[in-house]
Amino acid sequence: MIEGVILKLLNKIQKGWQAEVKFHPVRKWRFDFAHPELKIAVEIEGGLWVIGRHNRPQSMIKDIEKYNQAILLGWRVLRYTPQQTGELIRDVEILIYHLRRDLSQ
Repeated sequence: MIEGVILKLLNKIQKGWQAEVKFHPVRKWRFDFAHPELKIAVEIEGGLWVIGRHNRPQSMIKDIEKYNQAILLGWRVLRYTPQQTGELIRDVEILIYHLRRDLSQ
C-alpha cells in the first residue's frame, strides 16, 4: 500500500521510476524503487523494531554486499525506514536537482 504511494510521489518528481527493479547482471538482487536511466535506487529498510530478516547478522552482510555491488555498477543508493517517506521524497528532489544542474553545465 505505501509502496504505491511512494512510487506515485517519485514519478511526480521525475518520470521513469519503477518498483522491484533487478539491477545486477548475475545476481537476482532488486531495488525497492529505482530510476534505471538515472541509476538512482531507493531502499526501504523494514523490520527495524522487530527481529526480522534485516536485523540478522548474515542478512545484514548480504545487504551490505548488495549495496556495495550497486555502487560499483554506478548506482546511487538511498536507504530509508518506512517512517522516513518525507525525507525520502525531499532527498530524491535534491539529488535530481543536482543531476539536472550538473548536466546543464
